[in-house]
Amino acid sequence: MHDEDSTREKGSGAVASAGALSAAIAPIAGSAGGYDWAALARRLKDWGRELGFSGVGIAGIDVSAAIPAFQRWLELGRHGSMDYMARNVGLRCAPETLLPGLRSVISVSLPYWPSAAECEQALTDGSLGYISRYALGRDYHKTLRRRLQKLAERLRDEIEQAAVGDEIREHFAARAFADSAPVLEVEFSRLAGIGWRGKHSLSLTREGSWRFLGELYTTLPLPPDAPVAEHCGDCRRCLDACPTDAIVAPYEVDARRCISYLTIELHGAIPPELRPLIGARIYGCDDCQIACPWNRFARLGDADFAVRHALDAPPLVELFAWSESDFDARLAGSPIRRIGHQRWLRNIAVALGNAPLSAATPQIVAALQTRADDPSPLLREHVAWALAQQAQRVAGGPCPPSAVRQ
Repeated sequence: MHDEDSTREKGSGAVASAGALSAAIAPIAGSAGGYDWAALARRLKDWGRELGFSGVGIAGIDVSAAIPAFQRWLELGRHGSMDYMARNVGLRCAPETLLPGLRSVISVSLPYWPSAAECEQALTDGSLGYISRYALGRDYHKTLRRRLQKLAERLRDEIEQAAVGDEIREHFAARAFADSAPVLEVEFSRLAGIGWRGKHSLSLTREGSWRFLGELYTTLPLPPDAPVAEHCGDCRRCLDACPTDAIVAPYEVDARRCISYLTIELHGAIPPELRPLIGARIYGCDDCQIACPWNRFARLGDADFAVRHALDAPPLVELFAWSESDFDARLAGSPIRRIGHQRWLRNIAVALGNAPLSAATPQIVAALQTRADDPSPLLREHVAWALAQQAQRVAGGPCPPSAVRQ
């Protein structure tokens, strides 16, 4: 769920400015002195590719086409406990509130598909945990924001030397966002011609969906690109693959059932009826992306997102033994660290509870018992549930349904 329905508000974005911001900049008319903005847009895309972005496009600032569906999503309560989504509706629907004088939005994509163990290995082994592919390497927020800021600096240098007119030069500003503010990222990606909205709600391209999105808001009047047509057709593989039926209809995700929400955004207890469906997924879920035919054409991701600490197929029992200091040290610089040690253990407890009966069952039960009396009520609840699941299997009782759909 790393699209606008799961935006993390961790900061206000980086700003590059050549002067004070104005409340608004009037239409340019002839004040640009005949400057070739189309040529600048072409150079901008070249600079973006030099920085490693796989897609660079330019959008206008009108997101009105996406607002009705977003508001309906909120009205239906499908954002779950992500109250910030409702609090900042105005900022999402009026992008210029985040940058006075906003004229254009530069949308970028950065691939993250890693060279890693096969997804199915971790999903079906029983003793291993599955971590969403986007979280196996370095925290993407920092990488994206740093590169977007370099792009903003390149633009600033260009504007300071170009014959664009004093007003544009004096009021030039650019602000970088990387899943860090109330921005309708997927809509800007669509408007900028980078990708279309897939039925799983993520931005999708002919090279798949394994990519991060970022935006650079700017006061420059750059010519917008044409939106890309969608190419999903009658395919519904992402809907059919969702373990919890969280994709309730094409383009509609109920976060309250989404495993990414349950293991990352949710601070409290995971609903008992959904725990068996989580399987071995301890941080996020990629099933809808794994099922997408377009991801057969995915390119290998940026080196910053290479697998660290063998997290692509980690033994659950080993992870469950991590102390808080182990967690902090081994996940330094990882997006996983944001959920904290207790929720990390909560997720692993559920996965251990879902592990099938095998020669490793005694080891799994022993690991769970080490935390049965943990000071955290949240962890104790999930450990007790996991122990009951394993006891039921040992006794030969009915087991929960498989959490992996072929």
